[in-house]
Amino acid sequence: MFKIYKCDSEAFNELTLDKLVKNTWFNLVNPTIEELNMVAAATKAPLDFLKAALDEEERSRIELDENFMLVLTNIPVMLSETNYDTLPLGIIISPDFIITVCLENNPVVYEFNSESARTFNTAKRTRFLFQILYKSATYYLKYLRQINRQTDQIEVDLRRSMKNKEIFQLMDLQKGLTYFTASLRSNGVVMDRLLRLRLNSQSQHLIKMYEEDEDLLEDVIIENNQAIQMVEMYSHIMGSMTDAFASIISNNLNMVMKFLASMTIILAIPTMIASFWGMNVRVPFSDGNPFGFLFVLGIASVITAVSAFVLLKKRLF
Repeated sequence: MFKIYKCDSEAFNELTLDKLVKNTWFNLVNPTIEELNMVAAATKAPLDFLKAALDEEERSRIELDENFMLVLTNIPVMLSETNYDTLPLGIIISPDFIITVCLENNPVVYEFNSESARTFNTAKRTRFLFQILYKSATYYLKYLRQINRQTDQIEVDLRRSMKNKEIFQLMDLQKGLTYFTASLRSNGVVMDRLLRLRLNSQSQHLIKMYEEDEDLLEDVIIENNQAIQMVEMYSHIMGSMTDAFASIISNNLNMVMKFLASMTIILAIPTMIASFWGMNVRVPFSDGNPFGFLFVLGIASVITAVSAFVLLKKRLF
């Protein structure tokens, strides 16, 4: 699926290929090979640039062609309450068009719609590129704050229940943080190269940076670095928390097993005494003493109480 938009900070219009004009934005979401060929024919963009973001394992990078530049970045996505991942987003810039390609609908690109038309202009392709990168960095920070809140809630639940469910949730969050770490670092390399490209004469016809654009790119770099620091801190906290609760659960299991072993010893004492008195041999009180049962019960109770006291003194309860 692909759609074509033109926005000039006042109007947000959707176009078709037969009415294509310059300074438009092609937004491709999980396109078919036929759609890729149509966009490539209309924009003259290299087909390998258009296909780059359709591989989930692609890492962030920049590629330059004569009249096209591919900026491949990784954006955050929230799959479920405790499941986060990243997706490659390809942004292709030419002198006449800007093209975005992604495997799925995502909140980063969705932010640029008719309601926010006053905040961006498809003719200002460099600034539009930086705005997309800035929005991606803000979503990283947003999801990291959500992960932090979820971690605090899981910690509270673990203190009460100690179930495997909470441990699995922590593992899912930790996996998402690992994806975020790798993506944010590679995105940082891309942003640093974009900052250097403003001095490259071969790319100045594709990237025209004004003072406001440079300030925006510096803001993107600051936000990305802040996200890297946050994800490293949360990863360390979550790893320590997982290890601590795993140790607590193991210690609780040891305490339960110790208690059960002590109870087994205590219950075995009256059972053993009753077994001795039940043997088919002559034993005390076997001559029909009316208080025999009470004597046996008393002996068993005394020995059991002494054994329980000894185990209690040795902290085996």
